Amino acid sequence: MLHLNPEHYDFMIGINLTPDEQELSVLFSGEGRPHPGHKIGPSVHDYYLIHTVLEGGGQFQSGTFSARCRAGDTFVIFPGSLFSYQADQDTPWHYAWVALQGTGIHELLAAVGITRNQPFLHEGNAAELHTLYTRIRLSFQQSAYPRLESLEASGWVRLLLHQFGRGNLNALPEHLAAMPEIIDRQIDQAIRWISLQFHQQISIDHLASSLGYHRVHLSKAFKQRTGLSPKQFLLKMRMDKARELLEGPLTIEQVASSVGFNDALYFSKQFRKATGMPPSEYRSGFRN
Repeated sequence: MLHLNPEHYDFMIGINLTPDEQELSVLFSGEGRPHPGHKIGPSVHDYYLIHTVLEGGGQFQSGTFSARCRAGDTFVIFPGSLFSYQADQDTPWHYAWVALQGTGIHELLAAVGITRNQPFLHEGNAAELHTLYTRIRLSFQQSAYPRLESLEASGWVRLLLHQFGRGNLNALPEHLAAMPEIIDRQIDQAIRWISLQFHQQISIDHLASSLGYHRVHLSKAFKQRTGLSPKQFLLKMRMDKARELLEGPLTIEQVASSVGFNDALYFSKQFRKATGMPPSEYRSGFRN
């Protein structure tokens, strides 16, 4: 791991000795505090380079896009794009960066709202992002197992992208429309999860987190697909199964437990709200 750079007060970088040219490959990751007014470019790279400002400020330019950057801001340099960036004279930035290559990176960035035309986002938790960059950089310790280091680094990068997405939710609805096939697969997975686990104490927050989405984001996509929110769909699954079980020999308490209700009285209230009659009356009507 290198630590010296004459244009920076502090400069640390970790380099991947075995980059894998597949979906996502981490080339290197670093952190630095450049001198006031320090400038890079105009230049082009043949890889993706992501910077996050941890402290201070500076200016970023890519094509026709320009942004003033401060703590918590992230800017992305796309391969082949003409770019430049410069630290402030008075309060030069302290930033961290990671360089990536791979066939899936463009899609992964788009999934969190970062595109060539909008290569910038603000995620206010700079401390958490700093931790993720540090873990990426420290993955490259030049041990006897460099392939394992590469796998670890790519895992931390995915968590970094996930954090970007959580801080960039306002940019994601357009992405939903642009890539319906990905959302469809995720909603199918959510439907299968609920259909198989409706008898458990399901948390919609946990379901959204498992699929890599914010609850609001998942609920909007789920309702566009099914016409129901995840919570409404879960209740419908439970009530449909309860009607089926009430046609058999189980007690109402056993039916309630079988469809995810620990409290038979609460189950009865929900069943009556859904069907217009209590479970006992539904059972009597079916038998008659």
